[in-house]
Amino acid sequence: MRTGYADLPLHGGQCPRWLFERMVKLGRSVLLIIAQEEGTKAILSKLSDPYWFQALGCLLGFDWHSSGLTTTVCGALKEGLRGCERELGLFIAGGKGKTSLKTPQDIINYADKYSLSVNPDQLIYASKMSAKVDNTAVQDGYQLYHHTFIFTSKGDWAVIQQGMNANTKRARRYHWLGSQVEDFVNEPHNAICCDQREKQILNLVDRKSDDSRQTITSLSCAKPEEITKEYKKLILPARHSLYEKDIQPKNLERILLKTYEQQPASFEAVLSIPGIGPKTIRALSLISELAYGVRPSYDDPAKFSFAHGGKDGYPYPVNKKVYDQSISILEQAIKEAKLGREEKLKAFKRLQYLTTK
Repeated sequence: MRTGYADLPLHGGQCPRWLFERMVKLGRSVLLIIAQEEGTKAILSKLSDPYWFQALGCLLGFDWHSSGLTTTVCGALKEGLRGCERELGLFIAGGKGKTSLKTPQDIINYADKYSLSVNPDQLIYASKMSAKVDNTAVQDGYQLYHHTFIFTSKGDWAVIQQGMNANTKRARRYHWLGSQVEDFVNEPHNAICCDQREKQILNLVDRKSDDSRQTITSLSCAKPEEITKEYKKLILPARHSLYEKDIQPKNLERILLKTYEQQPASFEAVLSIPGIGPKTIRALSLISELAYGVRPSYDDPAKFSFAHGGKDGYPYPVNKKVYDQSISILEQAIKEAKLGREEKLKAFKRLQYLTTK
């Protein structure tokens, strides 16, 4: 199971309307075929694979190294599923920018509209924790701006989210698959996919950071004034990229008052507390290392095909005629399969068998 990161350079330009409309149709057909052949749960497994997702984006007409691939493909799939949610038992919440903040309400709305038996609170927690981990527990310099949460009527889920590094103008995509997450804060990403590793990061979900997570949890339960006292003593090494001007002791003490009052029992519980952000976690990590000798991991936990051309004209412009033929062939195959005539779908399987030999 390949889930993890994809690290991408930013490309300019927008997805033209004529291309997005085709992406919606072709994306819907692909999902319907997967659901019919392998089941809805298989869709989550494939979307959580950064290799497969990237190839899907290329199939739909995006360049493999275009950062717009993530947001546009997720948007096209969400639009393509409109009206098919009940049939597939598949739902897509969230999106780019402010739309990502609507994810919890999207989940609740789906649960109410379709009378789902799943517990929306559990799904909302998974959505929030996956974002909190990638923005706070993994501090790699990428600020999240896109969060898409995909789930089934049985409660299975996957997450596709993306962050941007304002300095390097690069984007990094994070993939989660709920069935593979045994612990939100202990290597929840099963594999990494990127073409550039960052040097100065804090990775508190690395298994090597277990002692640090425990120490941070203990510090979170201590009196705030004791922690800020230790923090004031620290001489911060350059590699930490955090200075006293970044987080004032008074602000740190105010935030730690929340943790002290709640007495969190685990690092995951610490992360889940509202107001606990990257700077607070980094400060506690520094205290753990420099005052108590508990060193966290600074290791960065971080392929493709063209079928219809690329949005920006690379390696060649999108061929609208071929694109429309692909949509027509898949839609016809789906209709015939529903009528019991599955020859075309079986032909696709034979083609896949031949191309993998």
